[in-house]
Amino acid sequence: MSNDLSQVLIKPLLSEKSYVESEMNKYRFAVQQYANRIEIRKAVEKMFGVKVLDVNIARVKGKKKRFGRFVTQKSDWKKAIVTLADGESLDFFEKNENL
Repeated sequence: MSNDLSQVLIKPLLSEKSYVESEMNKYRFAVQQYANRIEIRKAVEKMFGVKVLDVNIARVKGKKKRFGRFVTQKSDWKKAIVTLADGESLDFFEKNENL
């Protein structure tokens, strides 16, 4: 377990699917490979001041990319889908809706 919870969350994942899920109090984040559900829950609660009900985790395999005759692979990463309590929301999704 990491002592520094601010390093657990890498970035929020903003996509059409994440905007639809935000209406159901679900938010997606790219997280560190070592992070577990408990660390992710504590990091979201500490950074955003909200109550987390559930955390789902998925490992995403990196895609293979081709550059001419060379084939490389993107890095594997981990994402977390965080479900918040009723009445809770995260501000960065609402700010972008006005655009």
